[in-house]
Amino acid sequence: MDLRTGQLAASGTEQFYSASLSKLMLIVDMLDRDVEVTPAVQNLITRALGPSDDNAMNSLWVRFDGPAAMNRVASSLGMTGTHGPDDRSQWGEAVVSPAGYARLYQHIMTEMDPGNRDTILAALSAAPATAVDGFNQEFGLLGLPKAVTKQGWMYYGNRLYLHSAGVVANGSDHYAVVLLTSQTPSAGVARANVSVLAKAIMSAMPSPDSSAEVTR
Repeated sequence: MDLRTGQLAASGTEQFYSASLSKLMLIVDMLDRDVEVTPAVQNLITRALGPSDDNAMNSLWVRFDGPAAMNRVASSLGMTGTHGPDDRSQWGEAVVSPAGYARLYQHIMTEMDPGNRDTILAALSAAPATAVDGFNQEFGLLGLPKAVTKQGWMYYGNRLYLHSAGVVANGSDHYAVVLLTSQTPSAGVARANVSVLAKAIMSAMPSPDSSAEVTR
């Protein structure tokens, strides 16, 4: 999605389990509702978004009405193909779509309170290569120049839900790039597949007319 014009280019309309992408949805809902962000809550936000700490998400999910937050943010932003999990305790089973998640980033980058946007981008920008659970999350957009991203992974049966969704600066323009996948290969092969897609998208972008960073 071109975040300046709102123009969207999409391939596929499937819905996917969100895995850790629901963490960003919950935090957007919290900040839009002006919940009190104490130092302890700020720490949970930072841990949930950067190193993708599931325990931090569990705390936020219970404390800030996570099951309702999924449907609330999806409805308020018009996130197509997005809704909360059937099992209210399983935040990773919230359902998302590529177009719906691109809309979330459009809201973050163009509509949110600037201070709240900075909170989110700072936490995402600090994402380490290895997540708290030991999973290598340096795939897809993570680690590419001028990109901030939320990564997601979850094993469900014999499927690995592996996602990379973020904002990329291209000259003076910014794009939301959302890669959602459900795969059966090993984690290493699955990560490589998503990275190939991310690099293909980056190479297909128009040549920038000036340098820019994802500002925060």
